[in-house]
This record gives sequence, C-alpha cells and structure tokens, in this order.
Amino acid sequence: MSDAFSAGGPKLFVLDTNVVLHDAACISHFEENDIAIPITVLEELDHFKKGNQDINFQAREFLRRLDSLTGDVLSDEGAPLGEGRGSIRVALGGAMDERLRLAFQHDTPDHRILNTTLKLQEQHADRPVILISKDTNIRMKAKSLGIPSQDYNTDKVASVDHIYSGKRMIENAPAEVIAQFYEGAGIVPADQLPQIHDPRANENFIMRNCSRSVLATYRPTDHTFARVERINAYGIQPRNAEQFFALRALTDENIKLVSLSGKAGSGKTLLALAAALEQRSEYRQILLARPVVPLSNKDLGYLPGDIAAKLDPYMQPLFDALTVIRHQFGEGDKAAARISSMLEQEKLMITPLAYIRGRSLDRVFFIVDEAQNLTPHEVKTIITRAGAGTKIVFTGDIQQIDHAYLDALSNGLSYLINRMVGQPIYAHVTLEKGERSALADLASELL
Repeated sequence: MSDAFSAGGPKLFVLDTNVVLHDAACISHFEENDIAIPITVLEELDHFKKGNQDINFQAREFLRRLDSLTGDVLSDEGAPLGEGRGSIRVALGGAMDERLRLAFQHDTPDHRILNTTLKLQEQHADRPVILISKDTNIRMKAKSLGIPSQDYNTDKVASVDHIYSGKRMIENAPAEVIAQFYEGAGIVPADQLPQIHDPRANENFIMRNCSRSVLATYRPTDHTFARVERINAYGIQPRNAEQFFALRALTDENIKLVSLSGKAGSGKTLLALAAALEQRSEYRQILLARPVVPLSNKDLGYLPGDIAAKLDPYMQPLFDALTVIRHQFGEGDKAAARISSMLEQEKLMITPLAYIRGRSLDRVFFIVDEAQNLTPHEVKTIITRAGAGTKIVFTGDIQQIDHAYLDALSNGLSYLINRMVGQPIYAHVTLEKGERSALADLASELL
C-alpha cells in the first residue's frame, strides 16, 4: 500500500468485499499491518464462487488463500501472513450499533461491514482502524460515522498527468537532422539528437524546425529514430499525427501489444480494425471484443430476447466501426465483399469479452475495446492467453468509465500503460483530437 499506510505503528485494515473481488492477492499488500475480514464479506463471497467472470475467479482464489493459512483466523490474534507482515482474522459484527440503526433504515451487507468496523474500533482504541473499500458510497458513510476510510490503491497509477502519452513534441530540432530523415531509409542515429532525453521503446516524436517537420519513432533495437511513413490501412487514411503513430504501431509486426487511449471519436477502434483487416493474411483470425458493462444498473436479463439479442446493443459500436470501413468502398468492391465473407467464415468475429475466456489465442489479431472498464487482473489474464503470432490491442478512454469500482487511476488500461511503458514489444499512443465530426468534438470538449 502507500507510504501513508506504513507510517507509524501497525494499523488494522478492514476489507470490503469489492477489494477482494478486485484483487484476490490484496492481503499480501498491507506490509506489517493487520487485516480484518468481516464475516459479512465471506457471506457475500459465497454468492460469487460460481461462474466464469473475473470476480468469480477472484472470489475462489481468495477463499483458497484464506483456507491455506496456518493459524486460527477466527481468533483475536488471527493467522500470521508471513515474515515482515501482520496477521489476518475474520471479525464478527455482533448487535447493530445504535448509530447505524438511527442513521440507516435498512440492514444491508454494507451496513453490517460498517458495524463490524465500529466494533473493531472499540476493541482496538489504541490503534488506527481503517476501512478499505473501492465503493465511494460506503467510504462516505464510514467517514460520517467517524471511521477512517480509504480506497484500495495498490494497482493505481500516481496521477492522470503521469500516464504515458506515447509521444513528445520537439521544437527547434536541427534542420540538417530533419532533412536527413527524408533521405535514404529515413533513419537517424539517436546520438544525433542529444536534446531528446531518455527515449522510450517505440515512443513517437513530432520534430519541428521553422516550416519543416517530421514524424519519427524511437527504435530500441538499434538506438535509432525512424521516420513514420504516410500509410493507409484498408481504405482508412490517418488524419493527424497521433493517428499516423497509432497506425504505424498497429502494423509493425515486431510490436505485439498496443494500447490506444483517447476521447470518443478519436479513431481508436476504427484504426485498430482497419489495421487488422490490412494484415488479415498474417493472422488466423481477427477478434473484436469488449466487456459487457450494463448501464443504469440493469443486467442482461433486463433486456428482451435471446442471448444474441441481449448482447447486440453492447456489440453495436464494433459493428458501427466495421460499417465505416465498408463504406470506404463501393457495394460491388471486392474489399467490402471480403469483410462479409470473413464474418461468415468466422475469420472476423465480434464477441463479448467473457466468451474469449479459456480460448487459445494463436495467430490472432485481438482487439479489446472499452478496456478502461477492465480491472488490472482482467487485463493481465487476457495478455497471458496470447499464443505464438498473436497481437493484442487495447483501446479505451480512461475518462469514460462505466465500472462502479474503477476510476481513471485504477482501471486496467491505465495500469497496462503504466507497467508496460519501455518494453520493446509494446507501444502506446494517446489520441487527443476527435475526428468523428465537428459536432462530436464540440460536445466532447464542452458538455
């Protein structure tokens, strides 16, 4: 956890259910401090044991970890977590505290967790007792009752401002160096640009000098900068520098993992799909997937029809991107017909992300849309399924999160960017300019 947790003597952290479902290994991240698991949390985990979603895996893994501990987790001393760490115990709540009965009308799991925390405060008046939850609402309730409460921030990035953008602007680059990019193979050794400090693998640069400029990317294998060529993919032409950078990374066979972030209409999904179609002969299959995150707290069962009909609204944005590409060609054009053929033969598939679990991804161009709605563990699970010849692309907008327990700093896309930056087979580009329409761009900026 953060330095704020480790300052002073050992503390007692009370974990909410959503922390466990977010990270089954959470009990390993509290250093020398002690942990209390309210009995209500175990009761809630019992409802999550069955299923194939990530939260189901997390629930089962946490219960296995708890069961494997030596020592009595039901005793006041708890079970030791290992050398240099504290202990963990399961805490019983007892009768509902009068403050809770007066403040809240209903008996809910959240209120029972708060009640357990209040009881622990009374039992451990000589040490800080802190509730850890990813639920903003329960943290507010806790603070109103005088309970210190914090978010679980082990896998959070430092700040949005520190998230790697994948590009830099270099003003007043030497004119002779810019000219050199347009000669021969368009490659310049890194030592000829000493003003560029600590370039990252596959980082992109916009270099300018008066009226001349060049787009270049850093190649870590030979410590050079290579000019980014003007290319198109399956009829889609890049419209700005960031889109050129993105398309270069998407079509580079040496880059196996790409992340694209940016606001709505910046072209993330469209570029990824166009690049996949352009390189279709290099891959066995093109997969487009996105997490199903119901809006307005209504699950799939709320929607009418069979499973295909229920899922269609969530997958429609991917079909829209495919339609845009089709419209680049005439109705009788072979390129447009090829898309229909690929869909029929399942060489191009659009599917919910949950349907990908358990599959072997060999020679697949795999596009994961709306990746900001994934947890860090889900992102890791997806990447570790990559087989030989597979390329994975994550796209999303870290400012547009529909997941109740994720934010701009704790979502899987931000986590991926923060942890993978500098790896030779990884590239990231932040797309800043909307290209959908002037109206969409205006709404994104002002509303």
